[in-house]
Amino acid sequence: MSLFSRSKKVRAFSNKGHQKTVAKTRRGIYCINEFMNIRRAHFIGIGGVGMSATAKLLKDSGVIVSGSDEDVYSPVLDFLSEHEIPWTTSYAAENIPADIDLIVIGKNAKLVPETNEEVATAYSLGVKVMSFPEVLGELSRDKETIVVVGSYGKSTVTALLAHCMERENADHSFFIGAIPYTPSTSAKTGTGKFFVLEGDEYPSSNTDPRSKFLLMHPSHLLVTPLAHDHFNVFPTPEDYLKPFAELVTLLPENGVVAVCTEGALSGAFINACRTPVKRVVTYGLSKGDFRAANIEWGETTSFDITYKGEIIVCVETTQLGEHSIQNIVGAAAIFFTIDITDPKKFAESISSFKGLRRRLDKKSDRTSVLIFEGFGSSYEKAKSAIAAMRRHFPERRLIVVFEPHTFGWRNRASLLSYDDVFRDAEIVMLLKPQEHGRGNQEEASFDEIAERIKRHTKNTFAHETGEECLAALDENMRSDDCVLLLSSGPMAGLARLIPELAERKFPK
Repeated sequence: MSLFSRSKKVRAFSNKGHQKTVAKTRRGIYCINEFMNIRRAHFIGIGGVGMSATAKLLKDSGVIVSGSDEDVYSPVLDFLSEHEIPWTTSYAAENIPADIDLIVIGKNAKLVPETNEEVATAYSLGVKVMSFPEVLGELSRDKETIVVVGSYGKSTVTALLAHCMERENADHSFFIGAIPYTPSTSAKTGTGKFFVLEGDEYPSSNTDPRSKFLLMHPSHLLVTPLAHDHFNVFPTPEDYLKPFAELVTLLPENGVVAVCTEGALSGAFINACRTPVKRVVTYGLSKGDFRAANIEWGETTSFDITYKGEIIVCVETTQLGEHSIQNIVGAAAIFFTIDITDPKKFAESISSFKGLRRRLDKKSDRTSVLIFEGFGSSYEKAKSAIAAMRRHFPERRLIVVFEPHTFGWRNRASLLSYDDVFRDAEIVMLLKPQEHGRGNQEEASFDEIAERIKRHTKNTFAHETGEECLAALDENMRSDDCVLLLSSGPMAGLARLIPELAERKFPK
């Protein structure tokens, strides 16, 4: 039988060592008996996208949830409101409900008992305290899991998998570390056997240095491109790859590893993870078992997905950039190998996929200026977003509004990244992040970052506030410009203010 012929035989799957009794909760969702004795859970730091999504999973399962955070901004703010998850602004001991069974504490640097009274109270109560990846591990323990990991692209690939499963009317579970347009939510607890999870190599909590994905129970892995990231946690490329290598050892004997060939560290990982008991398939734009061919770029881009040179299916997508095609090929690699869907249904699902918020989503249709927001949390993500703008809008002047929000961007070891990351931009508007400057010896100053960018990008303007940046755009923006917003932080509200400015100045 061809790898791509949909089998009618029901596949038997057993994750040895993890068989537990399941019971139906009052909302009709199947969960682990032992864990779901929990009636009420409180999330400290609920404003994180992973924390809020995990809170929804527990609420889906019949648990009463609440939370607190110092500040929550969109799109998580909208997510909490939409799913009626209550939360309190600022941290205080009295935020914790009296009859609490579980407290989930986020990774934010402010969430430590020495300086946060709510966290200190949580540890003093004698109730169960967990990180959100520990909760995900419990919720997914008895499922056949597909864990998506990698340096970039994993949120989009996870959303692609979840969207395709929903289009097949299958009631599977999923957790996405971002807010998607499709599917309609970032997390869902379902009755189906599959659970798609976005995994992360970053430490699980302020008290647990293990990578988040090591707390999950992978049945299969999809590994997006790998490149050295999080220098403050993983000083060397070898340090960075260690948790990924450990993750592979957690797979059952019949587990599938679908891995991209095209990251700087992907080759080293592929060589290390090939073992007799695990099936490894590779994918990429132009290298791997699964590839893209005959690409026709446009507002809707079409291309063929091939397997070892054989055309399997032609798909169409409105997603921008080469990295988006790479993501779609990765989704095909895992789906077709495990035999979850057939090529025709896969193509139908891809054509209706609308992507994620803050992943090159267009901010306005009411101005002649093209404005997109990308997730600029790392060098590779910023480079791929800028390359997508150049690929699709080569005739337009590109203005990049950039906030170095993550510690990775502000680490002194990352200064070299600024030498070429903005090479294809005509103008860079650099915004000082709110949390910049904590006295860390390894942290570069805002002035150092600005100076480094200016060496290689002539038209670079550094701004202390959002107001300054908006005023500079008001003065410099043209009617036919393309503006790319890059940050993983709040950007002083510029994602809303810049489109409003463009709509006033250059209405469509």
